[in-house]
Amino acid sequence: MLTLHTAALLRRDRDGESLPDHAVLVSGDRIEAVGPLAELSSAYANARVRRWPGTLGPGLLHDGPLPPAPTPRERVHALLRTGVTAVLAEHLTDPALRAAAERGDLLVLTTAVAPTLRSAGRADLAVHGVDGACLVTVVAGRIVHRRA
Repeated sequence: MLTLHTAALLRRDRDGESLPDHAVLVSGDRIEAVGPLAELSSAYANARVRRWPGTLGPGLLHDGPLPPAPTPRERVHALLRTGVTAVLAEHLTDPALRAAAERGDLLVLTTAVAPTLRSAGRADLAVHGVDGACLVTVVAGRIVHRRA
């Protein structure tokens, strides 16, 4: 199923220009297209549309130890609540923690790579509000966190 994610502003990368009226088209776990909302809405009229408040951009890379929590699953979920969709492998040395990250479909990287929104890339997205709080996290095309 095609899903069009849009927000008031879109950034293709963490420090990139904020683009108004843009969207990300997702099919399965991949980004099909990134571009102006009007163009994508017209070209993919049957796509489900998810409109989010705030700024839509790539998911975040976590480059430190995972936050403390009672269980590995809760440690991973703490990251998802902040918009993290990737973590460095060096911080997943505990097999239970590594398994929880893999079950959560977090991208496990051996080296830090700046996340970007690009066609054919993995559909890892995050929406942050004006206060910086994460409103939505999408990992491999699935919504895994939504702030109430």
